[in-house]
Amino acid sequence: MRHVSLPEAEENFSDLMSAAESGETIIVEKAGKPVVRFEPAEKAPRRPRRLGFLDGQMSVPDDFDAMCQDESIALFEGRDELPR
Repeated sequence: MRHVSLPEAEENFSDLMSAAESGETIIVEKAGKPVVRFEPAEKAPRRPRRLGFLDGQMSVPDDFDAMCQDESIALFEGRDELPR
């Protein structure tokens, strides 16, 4: 664990970030008292994806691609009145 003063941290911020990414912990001190700790962030463990877990619980209408088609076209054409 490395301790650095605030002015030193300001001057060498990029280097300190690189050191923290590499696994080092850096304590930044102001007037001799620790105020900030740089350390590597923990990577969240990746959960495996479960495909098909909602199988049979939902359905998509047959006309899904045509839903709101007239309204969408009117919006793209910039018409003020939308079809109802």
